[in-house]
Amino acid sequence: MRDLAGFDFEAHSSLDKGQVRELATGRFIAHGEALLLLGPPGVGKTHLAVAIGREAIVAGHTVLFVPAPALVAQLAKAHAEGRLEERLMHLSIPKLLIVDELGYLPFEPDAAHLFFQLVSRRCERGSHADHLDPLGGRVGSPFGNPVVATAILYRLLHHSHVAAIRGDS
Repeated sequence: MRDLAGFDFEAHSSLDKGQVRELATGRFIAHGEALLLLGPPGVGKTHLAVAIGREAIVAGHTVLFVPAPALVAQLAKAHAEGRLEERLMHLSIPKLLIVDELGYLPFEPDAAHLFFQLVSRRCERGSHADHLDPLGGRVGSPFGNPVVATAILYRLLHHSHVAAIRGDS
């Protein structure tokens, strides 16, 4: 079970434990702010996101957890079927949308545009928590087009809390 009690803060001394405890209160969700968990694979980003999501549920917020590749596939399928607006509305309902594995695999150009639409919609209506692997300094490359990448990153960083985890898996 992934909860805050089970996270090894000692192994990840670069992470501000006080910041994580504050995020777990869910105040960022109530204010419609975002959370970006940054770090290489295996440092606990998913564990923290799930733990914060669990706390959000206990506090009465609705939460949806989805891996980025599955999310993009859902958006692409909805777009092909002429149901994109419906899918975007569905993904805008939860107060917190947790997107896992963002940045690990590159998006197809059309997928980056679809993801941009979702991020734009979420910025207007609710919070999101994204796990982003900085890709050795190549942030933006998973989104393909540099203009789309810039727009996505701007929206992800706008009114967001950033928790960076350094270290080894």
